[in-house]
Formats: sequence, structure tokens, C-alpha cells
Amino acid sequence: MNDVTGFHDIPPTTLADLLGREQVMDIGIRPLWPSISRVAGPAFTVHCPPGDNLMLHAAIYRAQPGSVIVVEAGDVDHAVAGGNVCAVARRRGIAAFVVDGVIRDLAEARDMGFPVFARGVIPIPGTKAAVAPLNEQVRCGGVRVNPGDIVVADEEGIVVTPGDRQEQVFRDAQAKLAKEADESLDAWEAAHHARIEKILADNGFGN
Repeated sequence: MNDVTGFHDIPPTTLADLLGREQVMDIGIRPLWPSISRVAGPAFTVHCPPGDNLMLHAAIYRAQPGSVIVVEAGDVDHAVAGGNVCAVARRRGIAAFVVDGVIRDLAEARDMGFPVFARGVIPIPGTKAAVAPLNEQVRCGGVRVNPGDIVVADEEGIVVTPGDRQEQVFRDAQAKLAKEADESLDAWEAAHHARIEKILADNGFGN
């Protein structure tokens, strides 16, 4: 399955139910302003050592349109990108940045509507000296991310679907969403109530 557009319609909550905690980034990596629309795309991975942002700046010219650039940054004391880098990435069709680190020029990124998920902002830029390979495995938000893994991110969180499981996860997610859509709130409440009461009774709760 090469087309990832269908993942735009799958909430991170559904993917998290299917994939489990190990594929969900920690809560420190979050949308940097409210109401960022859901993004989905294949990961283009970048590793930046502490204080240096060269390879992210290189990546915006190498990642394919639709990619989510996923960055393992070395610290939270130096920004890996600013407004112009976000603007160029947006112009070149990059879907979003997901950064285990920080950026700067938040107002500029927000005003242009370029989605950035990161640990925060800081006005101090990094240097540009450390050359490293692109598109190798990185660790971002506690999740191992490989090139081509499918990243889905919105205000609910960021979930990474391994590339080799993409087709099955997509089918399972569609089936789960279809089943949920066919279930009324009344039916859900009845089943939920019965399940909770059984758990309580099985554990000796008598009220």
C-alpha cells in the first residue's frame, strides 16, 4: 500500500487502540498551537546532535512532498528550525515537522499554518556543522521511527504505524471505525455498563 491518504481519516486514538503504547509518542511532543488539523504521511527521519540543526535544514530539500519530517534532536536548548525553514518546507509540500526538541519563530509557523509538533519553543538557534546520514532509524517521543513508517498526528497525539504493518493496520482501523459508527450510544452504554459491573463483581465490589 503506497498511498497513505486514507490514514488522514483515522484518528490517533483508533491507531493507538490497535498498535499499543509503544507506538505512541509521549505527551511532551504536542501541537504547538490549538486546532492543528490532523496530518498523516510517511516519515522522513533526521538525527540532530545537541546544539546543531544542519541535517533538518538539509532534509527539507530532500524529503518528498507529503512526508512528515521526524527529528530526533539532541537537546531542548537550541531550536532546530525557525520561520523560514518552516516556510520552505511548506512550500515544498512537507506535511509537518514532528520534533523531539524545540523550534523558534512559533508565530510565523502558526500564521502560515504549517503543522509543527514539538516539545516547545526557544529563541536560541542551533549551529550548522554536524553532517550525519538521513533516513535512518531515530527515536522520537520514545518511539522508534523508521523511514517510511506512517505518522499520524493531531491534538489527540502522535502514533507511528510501522511500514511493514501498514496495510493490515489500515484495514483493521477501517473495520474498527465502521463497527463504532454502526453502534448507537444506547448500545454502547448497555455493553459498557454490563462490562464494568462484571469487573466490579469479579473483584468483590458489592455496591
